[in-house]
Amino acid sequence: MCICVNCHYVDSCVTYHAVEGQHQQPHLTETPSFDPNEPSINVNIRTKDDLIEMEWDVVGCLSFKRETGKWSKLRPGELVPT
Repeated sequence: MCICVNCHYVDSCVTYHAVEGQHQQPHLTETPSFDPNEPSINVNIRTKDDLIEMEWDVVGCLSFKRETGKWSKLRPGELVPT
């Protein structure tokens, strides 16, 4: 799971903005302004018949500042991305 969903900076982070783009999800902001320090991204690649699926998750970041439920506060009622 992406640690960004519980990060204080999720709605202004350029890395999370890129992950949203990879998942073709709506952006929390169109103009992110926070450039995190050393984010680590895992990309899981799965094949299903002739389809290739890629899952992008930020799993580490020196700028991570825990704010439990931050993503949910910004998108109330929506399922948290996994």
